[in-house]
Amino acid sequence: MTCGIVLASKSQIRSLLLEKAGIEFSTVDPAIDEKEVKLSYINNNYPTREIADVLADMKARKISNRFPDSIVIGCDQILDFNSKILSKAKDQEELIHQLKQLQGNKHKLHSACVVYNAQKPEWRFIGSVSMTMRNLSDRYISKYVQDNWDDIKDSVGGYQMENSGISLFSKIDGDYFSVLGLPIIQLIDHLLNQGVIEQ
Repeated sequence: MTCGIVLASKSQIRSLLLEKAGIEFSTVDPAIDEKEVKLSYINNNYPTREIADVLADMKARKISNRFPDSIVIGCDQILDFNSKILSKAKDQEELIHQLKQLQGNKHKLHSACVVYNAQKPEWRFIGSVSMTMRNLSDRYISKYVQDNWDDIKDSVGGYQMENSGISLFSKIDGDYFSVLGLPIIQLIDHLLNQGVIEQ
């Protein structure tokens, strides 16, 4: 059985993970106003983990309504630092400030994935990972951001684990792929179980 798979995301790393897994798919940018949605749920005291799930669901639902005959994958990742959300930095100065907060401390990444089939949610998963950042000097942080800005500007937390971001951490507890923004092992299990892909 084959059917069209659509990734409701403009994330290059999520696309790359699906490609490396041998999954055929197309991508569509869901164009969700994440900032407004996050603010609304934060004001209603939703746990950060659930906000990731809500955003992933919104993206998948929006694209599923446009492509009702497709399997649609929606994803979102939230960085939780002391029960507060740190969003993508708008510029280098803001990212330097964020990394100064995170250095020497623990934070969590919640990576949510929701699959829609025929405009209905059929599967969801949230991978949560505890991240411990090394003690970093202000000078190191500034140089890291300046040297890597073009690569990290679209990453939550301002680091890419698949590149130089790994050097920022002393410990990671959880699934590596969830750190990258897509719990792909669990997603593949679901797609196999539903007969969407074959092995």
